[in-house]
Amino acid sequence: MSDNISQKLVHIPAGTVVLEGFLSLPEGAMSIVVFAHGSGSSRHSRRNKFVADKLLEAGIGTLLFDLLTEEEDTVYETRFDISLLADRLKDTTRWVISEKQTGNLNIGYFGASTGAAAAIKAAADIGTVIGAIVSRGGRPDLAEQALGRIKSPILLIVGGYDDVVIELNRQAYRLIKAEKEMKIIPGATHLFEETGALEKVALLAAEWFKLHLLIEKVKP
Repeated sequence: MSDNISQKLVHIPAGTVVLEGFLSLPEGAMSIVVFAHGSGSSRHSRRNKFVADKLLEAGIGTLLFDLLTEEEDTVYETRFDISLLADRLKDTTRWVISEKQTGNLNIGYFGASTGAAAAIKAAADIGTVIGAIVSRGGRPDLAEQALGRIKSPILLIVGGYDDVVIELNRQAYRLIKAEKEMKIIPGATHLFEETGALEKVALLAAEWFKLHLLIEKVKP
């Protein structure tokens, strides 16, 4: 990792709990991407860390954090409580806005699996403060009514062999009224474990965020 990137463990108040996260900021960053991991995962997600590293190389800050506490994560139903996950993401976004280091940065969301649904629901509630969303192997269909309300440009990335999720993404895509794209990675399965698959995800995500987030923020 470059010496020009500051990194630290952070603690984010969210309702009655405190969530742990890892904040990384390249020198001169104008944007930050908040990661929402999938069920059964955490801020230590190897795949999300890989994508985050590529975003850092592109000059975009990243925040990897735990949507649930360790105790909450042991409850299966909680992992799929999209409203709760979205609330945690909204609380985290408020924290980003309130912090001196990050308060003036353009904000994007990167959601994986159920985290993508949480990102869509949170963005629909927050509005244009969220400059862009990327979904990796996501379940946007779980965001239900929020799909038609999001205003943030959204990119859906799905593996070519992930047949069920492709169809669920296509159904969700039709309901989205915001700027949108859907990319299918040929030969990739749901976790993008095939050689080069995750690199393609990271490249597409970086391009999407650079297009929509790397704009000098104008204070009102």
